[in-house]
Order: sequence, then C-alpha cells, then structure tokens
Amino acid sequence: MFQFDTEQQVCEVGGVKFGGQPGDYPTVVCNSIFQKGDKVFPGKRKDGFEKKMAENLLKTQEKLSEETGVPGMADIVANTGKEFKTFIDFVVDNSDMPFCIDAWTVKPKLEAAAYCAEKGLLDRMFYNSITVWEQDLDAEISEMVKIGVKNVLLVAFDQEDQMPSGRITGTQKLLDAIEKNDAKFENLFVDTSVMNGPATALCGLANKMIKEKWGFATGSAPSNGSYMWKEAREKWGFKGWAAADAAVESLSAFMYHDIIFSGPMVGAQRIIPAIAMADAFHATAVFSETGRLPKVDTHPLFKLFPDFVENLKTIRK
Repeated sequence: MFQFDTEQQVCEVGGVKFGGQPGDYPTVVCNSIFQKGDKVFPGKRKDGFEKKMAENLLKTQEKLSEETGVPGMADIVANTGKEFKTFIDFVVDNSDMPFCIDAWTVKPKLEAAAYCAEKGLLDRMFYNSITVWEQDLDAEISEMVKIGVKNVLLVAFDQEDQMPSGRITGTQKLLDAIEKNDAKFENLFVDTSVMNGPATALCGLANKMIKEKWGFATGSAPSNGSYMWKEAREKWGFKGWAAADAAVESLSAFMYHDIIFSGPMVGAQRIIPAIAMADAFHATAVFSETGRLPKVDTHPLFKLFPDFVENLKTIRK
C-alpha cells in the first residue's frame, strides 16, 4: 500500500519538493487567491483589491506552513493577462511561496507564462493547466514550449469513463499530445478531476494507478466537491460544512495526493492544520509498513510530534 515498484518522480517548484514514495514529503496545499468572489475585492473586480487583506492571506498561509511543515502555494486566478501581471507582482512582492497561474481560457494563461519568463519566475511557477477538453491543445503546448514553461499540471478526465480508469485514459491523451509536439517539461504532475466530495475517492484511486503506471506526482481539488455541497451549509451552518471540508481534504492527503487544491486562501487556517495531522498520520502508517520515515526534517511528523518519532524508532521490530 505504501511502496511502489515504479520509480516515483519528485517535483520541485520554487524550492518545494513533492511526490516520491508515499510519506517521503508532506502534502502541498495550493490555495487560491483573486478568484471570483474573493473577499479581497470589496466592489467590482475592475476597481481593484484590498492589498492589506491580500497580504494578510499570504502571510497567514506562510506562517501556518512554517508552524506545521505543510508547504503552501498560491493559486493565482485571473481573467486577463493584465490582471495576471498585477496579481503575480503582488504575490511575488509579498511572499516567497511558489505559485500557479490559473485561468479558464488559454490566452491569459499563456500571457501570464510569458510574463513569468520575462521576470525570471519560471522555476517558481507552474502552469495550471493543460486539459483533455482544450480544443487546440497542440497550439497551446507549442506556445508553452516557446515560452520555456518548466512545470505543468495535467488535468485528466474522460467523460465516457468517470471511474479511475478514465483518468488513466485522460492522462495518456495529454502525454500523447506532449510527445506529438516534442515538448520537454521538467515537471509533470496530474490532477485527477474532482466531481463531488465522495467521488474524490475515485481521484485517490486514480492517483494510485497513475503512480503505479508512470510514477507521477498526483493530486486533485477536493474543495471543488465540498464547496459545491451547498446543503451542508444549510443543514449544519458554516462549522458543520467546514468540518466536512477539512475531512475530505485530509482523507485526500492520506490517499495518494501529493498536492491538494484546497479552495480560497481564507480557509488556510482550517485546512493546513488538518493536512498536517493527516500527513503525520500517513507517515506513521508508512513507517509501520515499510520502516521509512519522511525524507525532510520539516515534515509535520517531525515538526509537530518529535517525541513520538523517537518512540517510533524504538518500537518497530
């Protein structure tokens, strides 16, 4: 369960490592900022954002990462290349986190990638994302190669097969497109497309299959499922919904997720401690089965439970 025969790839984006064998590295939490409805926009989006509030979100996430050992990244969401330039500059000026560029359409993503290349930020940025439903995937990949994009998220899905096997089909389609365009990216990792909360289990199983087949780092966006579950807020209020959200994120961290897209950054105070506990739980299970401890001393198991780690070393035979 916790050791793959296939060699596992380790991605490094902006100094943050993830992937490898289960338990080697902590789960990366990638939280969104400047998304639609973000409270940093007090009025209309075009009128600008509350810089102090946005700075506090970034600083809070970094502080939680430092305290728990769970690495944070910023998912920068924008609608235009101009917006991306403003938001990228702000994130880079106010945090040391790696980040991704996230947009619904290709044009602003490519403009943002080109801007990152101009600013020397390609090591710190990943492209979110190339998808099986993009109509002109060849043109997008070709332009990414010209820009020099290094780190790419693949979003894998197959509408005709929504079981884990469909994510394998979707991944293969994207890999075929990359090969067709003779593209060589430094890091590829796979998002296996959440449909709802419980269906995130299918993502976890698909991630296991992808690791077995290719050794890629894998993840998904469990928040897509929890944020769509409006009935939970109606029945149990924010606290009840927040508990369910933290639960699905934590279960995902245990179940073959190297990176989690966990929704708006305002939720970091809820999500990062939950992921820290899940990672410590996971690393303990890995140690019980394999005798391996995490590869980095900043892992939540070491950072939060050092006495227990010393005890573990004495009790496994």
